[in-house]
Amino acid sequence: MIIGIGGVSRSGKSTLANLLVTYFRKNGKKAIIFHQDDFVFPETQIPKIKNKTDWESPQSIDFEQYKEVIELFKTRFDVVIAEGLFAFYDDSINQLYDRKFHVKISKRTFLIRRAMDIRWGYEPTWFIDHVWLSFLKYGKPRKDLKGIVNVSGEDEFDMDKVIKSLDSPRIA
Repeated sequence: MIIGIGGVSRSGKSTLANLLVTYFRKNGKKAIIFHQDDFVFPETQIPKIKNKTDWESPQSIDFEQYKEVIELFKTRFDVVIAEGLFAFYDDSINQLYDRKFHVKISKRTFLIRRAMDIRWGYEPTWFIDHVWLSFLKYGKPRKDLKGIVNVSGEDEFDMDKVIKSLDSPRIA
């Protein structure tokens, strides 16, 4: 099974991926997570916005390598979980997913969580707005993409709902 998890920055994608990999491993499955952030191009190849590296652009991700790794590891693991801001951007990768989860949070929650995240130091307000707008433009699942299960990242995940959706028939 290949699972895609998408959502805006700080929505809980990695948390959901970790909960799922733990669930599968406890149930005797070999499971692995791939984070889209591990497939970014070298910084010199990533577009800039106002002299700041635009990590929020799909042009920052090596989708070809990301897809190759997913396809390779689906032969070695029972469950492959691929998560990232642009999880639903590339159609050839969308076709690989057996299940798709979109982690939704409000803009207010995004702003609060992003303000608390100090990994990159001070981020100007315009850039934080850019992150949100880039998600709306490139990361939000298109309406024609079938089989998306929306889960709330506002509080704890409703894992009963998530697990139940894993048993439902695949929608391409």
